Amino acid sequence: MEGGGGCSEEAIVCETLRLLRIEPVAVGPGAERASGAAQGSRNVLRKQRRWERVLAAKRRKRQQERERSRARRAEGAGAGSRGGGRAAAALARERLLEARASGPRLCVDLGVAECMSEKETSRLASQIRRLYGANRRAKKPFWLCLTEFVAGSLIYEECFRMNDGFSNYLMDTTQESYLDLFPLDKIVYLTPDSENVLEDIDPNKVYVLGGLVDESIHKKLTLQRAHEQSLQTARLPIREYMVKAINSRNYHSETLAINQVFDVLSTYYETRSWPAALKAGVSSGKGYVLPDAMK
Repeated sequence: MEGGGGCSEEAIVCETLRLLRIEPVAVGPGAERASGAAQGSRNVLRKQRRWERVLAAKRRKRQQERERSRARRAEGAGAGSRGGGRAAAALARERLLEARASGPRLCVDLGVAECMSEKETSRLASQIRRLYGANRRAKKPFWLCLTEFVAGSLIYEECFRMNDGFSNYLMDTTQESYLDLFPLDKIVYLTPDSENVLEDIDPNKVYVLGGLVDESIHKKLTLQRAHEQSLQTARLPIREYMVKAINSRNYHSETLAINQVFDVLSTYYETRSWPAALKAGVSSGKGYVLPDAMK
């Protein structure tokens, strides 16, 4: 039984060495020579296993280094992104403060907000958020002011309820009227019912938008308010640069939401192009399109 076991072990060692491409030591029938060959083979196997462990450890180390390197790159990219976000925020703040110092100024007149329903007031609060966001992103922003923004009023409550971070908005809010804040000859009330066309934006002027939403049917309310206050009025040059589109409802309106009016003003102030500005702010649903769109 021992002799059989020895032959079997010898055969296994020889086969293993063959697979490892190690030439086996020639063995003869003598037990001593066989024992020496087997011992040598075991030593070779131990060395081979030790070398394999070394290689495995090196592979694990390389893998760990790659993972750490990826983590460092990801952390660096995240820091760069955060740094870029902070830089963009700082630039937006700088531009807004420049507008506060040199104009132009845009006021949202909330003295007419009491004419609206609760639903309309909520929509107005949402439009104020969009207006502020667009102004913050603008390359040439306006300085914004909410006038007659009375604490405890419905529009006051809705602005804080619907707009996260509203108290941190970089703009003025006041319970006072624009009449108490600016000279009358500097104020231009923008209303779609005006007979005067807005031809340009003057940084020395204060432009006022009535705080009403599209759904409010208060015909000529803002125009009447401006006339009573002896203010200049103007309307966007929609009919001068756009044409009525053919639609099934035969619907055409020059009344825009305050954020849409702002998109027109902001784009014009940056590009000095009324067609580009009107395209940015007047949706096709208003029934007006640029002449090129009709071709």
